[in-house]
Amino acid sequence: MTTARPPAPPAARPRVVARTGLAAVLVGNAAVVLVLFARAGFSANALVLLGRLTGLLGALLMAFQLLLVARLPWLDRRLGMDRLTSWHRWVGFSLLWLLVAHAVFTTSGYAAQSSLPPVDELVSLATTVEGVLRAVVALVLLVGVGVASARAARRRLAYETWHFVHLYTYLAVVLAFAHQVAVGTTFTASPLATAYWWALWGCALGAVLVGRVALPLWRNARHRLRVAAVVPESDDVVSVHVTGRDLDRLPARAGQFFLWRFLTRDRWWQANPFSLSAAPDGRSLRLTAKALGDGSASLRSLRVGTRVFAEGPYGAFTAMHRTRPNALLVAGGAGITPVRALLEELTGHVVLVYRVTRERDAVLLDELRGLAHARGAELHVVTGPSAAEPLGPRALGALVPDARDRDVFVCGPPGMTAAVLRSARELGVPGHQVHAERFGLTG
Repeated sequence: MTTARPPAPPAARPRVVARTGLAAVLVGNAAVVLVLFARAGFSANALVLLGRLTGLLGALLMAFQLLLVARLPWLDRRLGMDRLTSWHRWVGFSLLWLLVAHAVFTTSGYAAQSSLPPVDELVSLATTVEGVLRAVVALVLLVGVGVASARAARRRLAYETWHFVHLYTYLAVVLAFAHQVAVGTTFTASPLATAYWWALWGCALGAVLVGRVALPLWRNARHRLRVAAVVPESDDVVSVHVTGRDLDRLPARAGQFFLWRFLTRDRWWQANPFSLSAAPDGRSLRLTAKALGDGSASLRSLRVGTRVFAEGPYGAFTAMHRTRPNALLVAGGAGITPVRALLEELTGHVVLVYRVTRERDAVLLDELRGLAHARGAELHVVTGPSAAEPLGPRALGALVPDARDRDVFVCGPPGMTAAVLRSARELGVPGHQVHAERFGLTG
């Protein structure tokens, strides 16, 4: 039984620090934008001025969007890609409405001055004013991405198709910035305004290049990952062991995941998100997957020595966010892999509740039993049909009477996760003690 003392929780919770920092960045830059807008003067009618203001705020949100999806390690470890992606989605819709308002207000304002119908005025602006046509194309691209990102459309698109469509956002960003440079009144109003916007866009685009290009390339060149072993766990579950150089310097933690590319002829272009199913030990990494799609099913045929390109580690589902000495882990489906890794790393008394339809569906069950015994943890396997949810507050409270005094880590299918989160609230578990990983990789 483990006797290690859990680390003391930080004075300021990492998630709160990161969330506050992002809010401060957005609000502070919005204040700067408003000041620069006012300094540029008001020598235009009200509609044109509204158009300029909504355009400037839209440009700010566009830069903020890039920050949210840059996959910067400091933000990702504290907030998680699922939360950042959710914010990216809602900021994106706000951005789209701002840019539509910018187009409508600006066109209507200039139409009122020229006495042309708004559509004719838009055509005139696009064909005679430098940079306006670029803005029209950018807006059309963003509307297309917004339509593809709507829930009804997103459910019908394969991830690869959706991701390809989403890449047009970067082209829209470049076109929008070119438009701002060419005709932005506030951009050219003073050297200070010009320097500010160049710095803002430079930081936003630089963050994307660092987080999504430079850092993955550098880490893979440094660690040179290869498949070390492929171990069938059952008829439809396989574990892949990956080794490389200097893995003790790879900042991976139990509970995190990577985007894995196995560099074979038929798989090199596919990036699949798989969590670590064992705590990193500085010598190897392990992922475990069930054959649910073409990507996971083909893992069984990987050969030892296959080169691996991994992006990550990603995710905030780690012990970094602990606030209490003891923990409750709840897992279902593929969620058992990061939870199994957490069980290996967490100190203090741990209770693991594993939700499956039938016990024979429980992945890595023998391994979990051995690990729970070695660490003095409690393991409960809860079975039942998928239509039923036996993890209501009464049942969960019976299994773990002191749940409100524990950190609760939940990972699994959306229905199960939602049910456990409701149960935790009804059992009086404070919100800052609840940590959920949602499989919602986008962006």
